[in-house]
Amino acid sequence: MRKKLSDKFSKAWKSSTKAAKQRKYRANAPLHIKHKFMSVHLSKELKEKFNTRSLTPKKGDKIKVVRGSNKGKIGKINTINLKKSKIFVEGVEVVKKDGNKALIPIDPSNVVLIEYDTGDKMRKKIIERKKKNKKEQK
Repeated sequence: MRKKLSDKFSKAWKSSTKAAKQRKYRANAPLHIKHKFMSVHLSKELKEKFNTRSLTPKKGDKIKVVRGSNKGKIGKINTINLKKSKIFVEGVEVVKKDGNKALIPIDPSNVVLIEYDTGDKMRKKIIERKKKNKKEQK
């Protein structure tokens, strides 16, 4: 199916108050911008440690669900779907009629990062850059 001209992503979008335009912006955004939408809030301990409010999640991070029917469940991130902007957590699953278990997709706004994967060099650079930017703003 061909995309209409109106379905294309526009960089000129300036935070419209119309909810439909906001949904369209998020749905048609390219993956490098959708990656920024995937930010997850940090727990109180990590907020104090890193002096920042949120980070992008990665596979292997430990997460706690704070909203929805799975509230309170804790598990490691199994996969991240950027196209649908969903996170799949190992401890959060549903049993299907045939007995198989399936992971439930969770929106990143409904989770809190409890423990992060420490072996990631890129994340250390990101955290350092955020700390530096916070100091410059003050």
